[in-house]
Amino acid sequence: MKKITFIILLFIAFSINAQIKGNITDKNGEPLSFVSVYLNKTVTGTTTNDNGDYILNLKKTGKYTVIFQFIGFTTLKKEVNITSFPFKLNVVLAEENVQLQEIVISTKDNPANRIIKNVIANKDKNTDKYANYTAKFYSRGLTRIKDAPEKFFGQSTGDFGGGLDSTRSGIIYLSETFSNISFQKNPKKFKEKISASKVSGQDNGISFNRAEESKLDLYENSLEVFNGLVSPISSNGFSYYKYKLVGTFYDKNGKLINKIKLIPKRKNDRVFEGFIYIVEDDWALYGTDVTATGAQVNIPIVNSLKLKQGYNYSEEIDGWVLINQTIDFDISIFGFKPSGKFSYTYSDYNFKPTFTESTFTNEVLSFDENATKKDTVFWNKLRPVPLTQEEISDYKIKDSIKVLRKSKKYLDSLDAKGNKFGWLDPITGYTFSNTFEDKSFSYNGPLLKTGFNTVQGFYTGAGFSYFKSLNKKGKWWGAGVNANYGFSDKRIRPTAYFSKKWNNISRPRLYATIGVTTPQFNEREPINRLNNTLSSLISNLNYLKIYEKQAAEISYSQELKNGIFVSGSLGYAKRKPLFNTTDFSWVSGDKNGGYTSNNPLDPTDFTVGAFATHNIATLNLATKFVFGQKYLSYPDSKQNIGNDKYPSIDLRYRKTFAATNSELNSDVFITNIKQIINAGNFGNFRYNLRGGVFLKKKEIAFMDFLQPNGNELTYPLQTGGINSFGLLEYYKFYSNDKYAEAHIQHNFKGALLGKIPLLNKLNYHLVLGSKALVMADAKPYTEYSVGLDNLGFGKWRFLRLDYVKSNYNGVSENGFLFRFSLFN
Repeated sequence: MKKITFIILLFIAFSINAQIKGNITDKNGEPLSFVSVYLNKTVTGTTTNDNGDYILNLKKTGKYTVIFQFIGFTTLKKEVNITSFPFKLNVVLAEENVQLQEIVISTKDNPANRIIKNVIANKDKNTDKYANYTAKFYSRGLTRIKDAPEKFFGQSTGDFGGGLDSTRSGIIYLSETFSNISFQKNPKKFKEKISASKVSGQDNGISFNRAEESKLDLYENSLEVFNGLVSPISSNGFSYYKYKLVGTFYDKNGKLINKIKLIPKRKNDRVFEGFIYIVEDDWALYGTDVTATGAQVNIPIVNSLKLKQGYNYSEEIDGWVLINQTIDFDISIFGFKPSGKFSYTYSDYNFKPTFTESTFTNEVLSFDENATKKDTVFWNKLRPVPLTQEEISDYKIKDSIKVLRKSKKYLDSLDAKGNKFGWLDPITGYTFSNTFEDKSFSYNGPLLKTGFNTVQGFYTGAGFSYFKSLNKKGKWWGAGVNANYGFSDKRIRPTAYFSKKWNNISRPRLYATIGVTTPQFNEREPINRLNNTLSSLISNLNYLKIYEKQAAEISYSQELKNGIFVSGSLGYAKRKPLFNTTDFSWVSGDKNGGYTSNNPLDPTDFTVGAFATHNIATLNLATKFVFGQKYLSYPDSKQNIGNDKYPSIDLRYRKTFAATNSELNSDVFITNIKQIINAGNFGNFRYNLRGGVFLKKKEIAFMDFLQPNGNELTYPLQTGGINSFGLLEYYKFYSNDKYAEAHIQHNFKGALLGKIPLLNKLNYHLVLGSKALVMADAKPYTEYSVGLDNLGFGKWRFLRLDYVKSNYNGVSENGFLFRFSLFN
């Protein structure tokens, strides 16, 4: 046994030392990071770290030709004869001698345009060369922060895992991942299996550096991971970019490389700036060095994103394949200024894989057993890019303190600080935590539970809740009590609940509640309560109509099988009408005709309710189908990522029974079909179809009717977007028979307005929409809209303005709708 152990240790030691090691600098001695280092006539190798250090693993001694390739520097070939390991090889790279020959450039013959047109014409040809492959994937993510604030809204921000120095600067996130990936172009499929994953200072070691999202393929027309940025070699790239040939040089194989400068036609459009490198005659990508600002990527907190890619020539397929990539980012948000880099290396390509029907499934990511438990020996052996001294120190520090930070003494000390009661806590809320036992007790303050309506007057609420986690796999339970009080109707309405969840895979969840609430007559709740508070007090427009519900209900939900979700609920309630108890307003009582009654069927009747008080039971059964749903399998959880190729379908059956008056009993089937279709550079198209049918038409209670989501506000803080109408009165249409509505919208992003002179400088996005409502007992209602999205200033563009025109029974109305595009 000792002999076997010795042999294993000897093999590991030899494997670790069978390496070429070294450092790469420029002529001034400055280290060069992200230099590609590989053996001649291969596409397998490594890259340098931030210190310019590299490690190239070999299998045996002998003569080798080592290639050092870096965008902007002359590719270097080194002939070496290795007789023993480790072999040290330091090199100095010279800056590339980019030359631009005398060329007569006319407006009709820009050489850069000719090159880009050839690249676009050959995109399919080049990507077909690696239409199927398997490869090994390595990723490393590092995030630093500088001068981190000690507090955020009065709460301590902590030490970010122990990585900060005395200036509160340092590494706050460091992770690595090894994966085996499989790719198929037609139809496009991807699979990744993580063999090793680690996160500095964490036991579970689950890194979220996914290979599929990490590969930014400029051969695609747009990069969805970068919020739909238009590729410089997109089929309609000339609508977004101007191109300039900066110069040319020859690579190690004598191939002529063209350096092309990207010049955005509009500064803040969805575009990159920088350079791409194109192989002459092959018309393939050789490398990229591009950046995008927060305005260009339409993410306000981003200052900049930088993408660098290196491609290598494969003799096997006579094509150029991606071998490394880095993404640098710089962010500013609420005084926090994180920045960092994600580095990726691709190796061991197999361009002739044997795929079977079971190779690609809806599971696009999985983990090997014990993938998060690999030791230091394993990582040192396989890591293709050496750690910097800073990264080594971060692992050592955080790994040494993580045991301490799980101890009861340490966690109790943190809780002692965090559990201190603040002077704003009576309003905002307070939580007493016991982190070691994974439980908490909370007081939910009235700040977000306060408002105004004409039934309750000013109202507020507060509550208490308890939460207990039972394991790290998503099993927990919680319970709580809440109370709502109206200062005008002088009613307190209490509720209590209990909830339990069993795991993060199928997410089975039980929820039970009992108490008194004031729901809207439309169960879809189209009216935001803050909207109603403001419109009531400022304009006498009390759109919110509510009733009282004294009820007990139990519900359950679960993902039964991938893409199939089931849920159900059973409740019994006493429902009774409510009436206005106040006419308080901040403006004249005559403005806009004054307040209306709480009867949505007759706004002028202040004494008769929309229904008679009654008791009733309600059963809901629902199923949701997400066809072809893709998902990610983590060790203790499952994350669904959907599938935009197919729509999702919701089916629901609702039965009301055991009513005080049997005429109130009903049965209705409701279905919902929706989908978002990515149209690449031409934006996105989305639709939402909803319909319902009662088995028998009866005089049921008003809240049980099928109703659309209306809107009567010009400046809603929040709307249902694709689920609601723009000009429809809230309670104008309702049905106890047959009902259907359709919502269609296309956001063209910059595809159309970007081609109109002068207007294209504004970077607005054209949005066209159409909506329709059809009921068995009413004429159709329709809306058409033309909108401008991406309104705002600089990189803060989250507003939208729509012009809406409606038609019902030959009568047309029109109006403008101004809102946050975040809610569309």
